[in-house]
Amino acid sequence: MQIKEVNTKSLENDFITVNVLMNKSNKAYIRPLDNDINDIFNPNKNKAYQNGNAKRWVLVDENGNLIGRIAAFISSKYINKNTNYLTGGIGFFDCINNQNAANTLFNTAKDWLQQNGAEAMDGPINFGDRDKWWGLMVEGFNDEPVFGMPFNPAYYQNLFEQYGFKNYYNQYWYKMMVHDPLPARFKERYEKFAAKPDYYAKHADLKNLEKYAADFAKVYNTAWAQHGEGKEVTKEQILKLFNTMKPIMDVRVIWFAYFKDEPIAMFINIPDINQYIKYFNGKLNLLNKLKLLWMKKNRKHKRLTGLAFGVIPKFQALGVDSYIIQSCANLIQNKNWYESYEMGWAGDWNPRMVNIYKSLGGSQNRRMVTYRYIFDESKYSFERHPVMEYN
Repeated sequence: MQIKEVNTKSLENDFITVNVLMNKSNKAYIRPLDNDINDIFNPNKNKAYQNGNAKRWVLVDENGNLIGRIAAFISSKYINKNTNYLTGGIGFFDCINNQNAANTLFNTAKDWLQQNGAEAMDGPINFGDRDKWWGLMVEGFNDEPVFGMPFNPAYYQNLFEQYGFKNYYNQYWYKMMVHDPLPARFKERYEKFAAKPDYYAKHADLKNLEKYAADFAKVYNTAWAQHGEGKEVTKEQILKLFNTMKPIMDVRVIWFAYFKDEPIAMFINIPDINQYIKYFNGKLNLLNKLKLLWMKKNRKHKRLTGLAFGVIPKFQALGVDSYIIQSCANLIQNKNWYESYEMGWAGDWNPRMVNIYKSLGGSQNRRMVTYRYIFDESKYSFERHPVMEYN
């Protein structure tokens, strides 16, 4: 076996190809867009390089056949409340079902992380935000993945655990049908807030995206600042995201709640664009862009997915979550716009979010795992991710 650092266009293509080869037997697999992966490793495209660095490698056998890949990340912004050591990350792991091959990849990433001062590595994670490519799928292989969701052969779990990775936290995904009635308490809480003049909820509009980008940033930063690994976002970053999303954005499922005109909650959803991407074989060229426009107009995909949800802490125990969700439901239910809804993942360290998903009537349909591997357990003992504290 030979490990090769990705430092040429040819090896960059190989890095993409490994993922396709390892998943060719997965009937539900959807090939990600090549550029979405390449941009993660482009310092001009990924803001994470402002606070860290990344490397990636491919593994070939004695005949030159591609048999694995891995990336490693280091960032000063990846902070853990319950540790006093620097933790790096690994991601985009793919490998044949061979422990020696997997160990070669893990060891390569570990060596590079140690050279950069890390004492542990989490993975598989993304060199960027948590909404994409985060965690190893261990349950839920029968359904097609939504956009940005990790997808891998089932045997990867054994490769990680045999190497010595331990379950740092579980990531739960929940699913429901859009037209399933919400529990009665959602309507009761909605009516309570709707009767108060200081509270209101509204969906976004395309003409005022800058305002909603600012509202998103405020809610996100306030709601997640208490979580040690959360990274603050700026209005400019969110506006850029919104503008990127414009071709597939449906403002009817992007909601904000306000108290005295100040944003206090957000409920952000998008149509699952993987239902288009699965026809593109990784390429978003001109022809496929035209296909996308045609499919949006003529072939309605009725799968909705959650992108972000948050309530400012001092409003979290009041029922604002039910209020904003019911506000959205009042508009979209029984319209035949969407059929199924797959919620974004909630970590087992965030029981309030898990309970919200359950309270909606959702059923758990997938489980991901974020693993941790401590390089020297004589120096630092493994502890699972701390449960989120609520004010």
